[in-house]
Amino acid sequence: MADPKGFMTTPRQDWPRRPVEERVRDWDEVYVPGALLPIISKQADRCMDCGIPFCHDACPLGNLIPEWNDLVSRDDWRQAADRLHATNNFPEFTGKLCPAPCEAGCVLAINQPAVTIKNVEAAVADRAWELGFTPPRPPDRLSGRTVAVIGSGPTGLAAAQQLTRAGHTVAVYEKDDRLGGLMRYGIPEFKMEKHHLERRIEQMRAEGTKFRTSTVVGRDVGAAELRSRYDAVVIATGATAWRELEVPGRELAGVQQAMEYLPLANRVREGDLAVSPMSAAGKHVVIVGGGDTGADCLGTAVRERAASVTQLDIYAQPGGERDEDAEPWPTYPKIYRLSAAHEEARELETAPAADADARLFAASTLRFTGDGDGHVRSLHLVAVDAARRPVAGTGRTIPADLVLLALGFSGPDQGDGLVEQLGLGMEPRGTVARDAGFGTNVPGVFAAGDAARGQSLIVWAIAEGRAVAAAVDRYLTGSSRLPAPIGPYDRPMTV
Repeated sequence: MADPKGFMTTPRQDWPRRPVEERVRDWDEVYVPGALLPIISKQADRCMDCGIPFCHDACPLGNLIPEWNDLVSRDDWRQAADRLHATNNFPEFTGKLCPAPCEAGCVLAINQPAVTIKNVEAAVADRAWELGFTPPRPPDRLSGRTVAVIGSGPTGLAAAQQLTRAGHTVAVYEKDDRLGGLMRYGIPEFKMEKHHLERRIEQMRAEGTKFRTSTVVGRDVGAAELRSRYDAVVIATGATAWRELEVPGRELAGVQQAMEYLPLANRVREGDLAVSPMSAAGKHVVIVGGGDTGADCLGTAVRERAASVTQLDIYAQPGGERDEDAEPWPTYPKIYRLSAAHEEARELETAPAADADARLFAASTLRFTGDGDGHVRSLHLVAVDAARRPVAGTGRTIPADLVLLALGFSGPDQGDGLVEQLGLGMEPRGTVARDAGFGTNVPGVFAAGDAARGQSLIVWAIAEGRAVAAAVDRYLTGSSRLPAPIGPYDRPMTV
């Protein structure tokens, strides 16, 4: 604990964002470059080095947060990077994309603003790359065992890196033409620039991990054939089966899934397209769904110069403070948060129908109506109560030339034949069934990440990848020294 009074003398200071008018004209990350380093040591000083650090339990990776906070406060970046990477393969991903449940579990957050744990993590990760503290770590010797990992999202990449470093020969199969899963084509560039992803993949290549892109397991290569060629298989395909909105007018042109829209915008950034065929430019856009994917659509539509953007959230607007009775510390509370995209929408007044930012809370979609050409032109909605029942007399209509459904995901897409060809057992909710050791009903086949857990956070995805790697290593060799931060049935802290 570098400064015993740091939490009393230093107020919380977050990484400042670039001015809205500047950042919506480009696709660069929203934060001011270089503005984090001058403030981060003092922010790390606010960590109290608690006797029982609940941030450990709030983070499924078990990140050694007080340790690297102390090291950052002393400007010991090498040791901080070592402690950070001891529990997290990809801290630059979580430092950019994780909603930081660790901060909700910070002891200081009982009665003060929490330590800026996420910002400290991002600073350590960036400094580690800058100072050369993240060299490839190839194994000293090979085990002679082979593993196929299906999916190159955070779970698949974490599992592959752990298993490669343990000495196994690992090949990652990815259905898309580029690696990264949702981090590549689902996460907009303004949230995480793709060079962060590219340098990790190059590190993994240097360690010995093999990658096979544009390969759909179950279609381009038979799932049973793949199983016969490898000593073990890890299914880390994610939860890509999106939820539908069954209302009249769903069939109209212009009513799209969010994950049809976002990949096209990302492909423009990759140089594959000059303009997205689903661009929001000049259109009245309505996003149905109040989660992070909806916010990603919001920020993207703003940058594409939409005429207006409105986001519908079926839940009531939460308060600005934790409800201690319903969601006591250290659980992750549902409070009103202003993401970068919502800040942009508020300042630019993109949604005339909304009260503050682009969101309409406690709003449910009734139907869509279109023009004579069968294209959507308006969305009819109604206010709902806490039980999601329509409130009489609250119906209204808003213009909608492009509707984006961001309602979440139920499990892996089963259309590629992977599940059927392997004969995998499935849970009633649509996820792959597995036992306490991450194993499926097929010997040697393991399942991890959103494909088995269901839609979750990136920090849980990486934790699953690390844990399934330990299970596979144990299956192949009889024992394992790889860390397993979580079990398949662990869940976030709740009341």
